[in-house]
Amino acid sequence: MTKASLFLFPTPISEGDINFVLPSKNIELLEDCKYFIVEELRSARRFLKKAGYKRSFEEVEFFILNEHTNDIDIENYLYPIEKGYNVGLMSEAGLPCVADPGGKIVALAHKKNIKVVPLVGPSSLMMALMASGFSGQSFCFWGYLPIDKIKRQKKVKELEQKSRRDNQTQIFIEAPYRNNQMLQFLMETLENNTSLCVACDISMQSEQIISATIKEWKNRKEDFNKRNCVFLIY
Repeated sequence: MTKASLFLFPTPISEGDINFVLPSKNIELLEDCKYFIVEELRSARRFLKKAGYKRSFEEVEFFILNEHTNDIDIENYLYPIEKGYNVGLMSEAGLPCVADPGGKIVALAHKKNIKVVPLVGPSSLMMALMASGFSGQSFCFWGYLPIDKIKRQKKVKELEQKSRRDNQTQIFIEAPYRNNQMLQFLMETLENNTSLCVACDISMQSEQIISATIKEWKNRKEDFNKRNCVFLIY
């Protein structure tokens, strides 16, 4: 095994003081890397600047990994590690490999017997679960639900039944501009005694986390339009 490693660097999920969400050790470890695997070049550079990264970007090499990257391209992304250089993998926001394409690189690293080092940082999914008051012993993340109304209704009812049968929290997300439509849909589809948590703008000053039954939600007036939300059913 080489001495170099693949470091999984979390990034902030909101604007604000970076020291509030990332340990100082993460910032130190960034300095050991001049090769980074990122989703988007501009936001990666912005994060590094905010973290006080001291290297000139002229001596840094970035590899792009997103939904458009093909499997053949990523075969070369870990070559610096084989040469003895650490490589940093970072998500667009939050934890690498969680609702994020970075898992392909980590799988490849294991195949190559490369040490993978996960670092501490914010995750909107886990922070929403922590704050929901729902089961943290058993939970499942579904990503985005179907857009088609009939398929979505079927899926939501399945999640509701699964939550009750298995005592399991069901977690999913929605495009920010469709949050209000999703909330209305859930109120129309779920049973009155089902609990719903909407965790919005986590770690921001506008943070809003509400857990209530569907019956209670019907008496509320909330606006989640164009805000980052996590939905949880229990």
